[in-house]
Amino acid sequence: MFRKILLPIDIAEPEIAKEAIEAATALAGAFDSRVRLIHVTSPIVVASPMAVIPQTVYDQLGAYEKSELRRLADAIDLPKGMISTVVRVGAVYPELLAEAEEWGSDLIIVGAHKRSMATYLLGSSAAAIVRHAACTVMVVRSGKKATLL
Repeated sequence: MFRKILLPIDIAEPEIAKEAIEAATALAGAFDSRVRLIHVTSPIVVASPMAVIPQTVYDQLGAYEKSELRRLADAIDLPKGMISTVVRVGAVYPELLAEAEEWGSDLIIVGAHKRSMATYLLGSSAAAIVRHAACTVMVVRSGKKATLL
């Protein structure tokens, strides 16, 4: 039923990532699905149009996130050829939706915080993904509440 599962991971939220990984692993095992872990990192924003940022800084963008995704992927109990990772740079939900379309995902499993005032004030990436995804989306709700910071 689900051949390609896209699994967005926020490196800064390991508890939420763990719950989403468990759900993805169970479904992937049942349907013999491929799983792709994705993290979206923020681009470098400069305060001055005259600022010069060396290319080496751009080259290192996402390096830590790539290593963390690889570490998480290595711990998943699925055949290693069935798991891949990718780091994209940009705004979270547009990049996730672009990856889902380009990779041909038929399921996105999103870890989400328990609702709080922060999600009412700011919205959530999970809600945006559910509203705009072209494929099925599963939201794995965590017991952890979202915060403003």
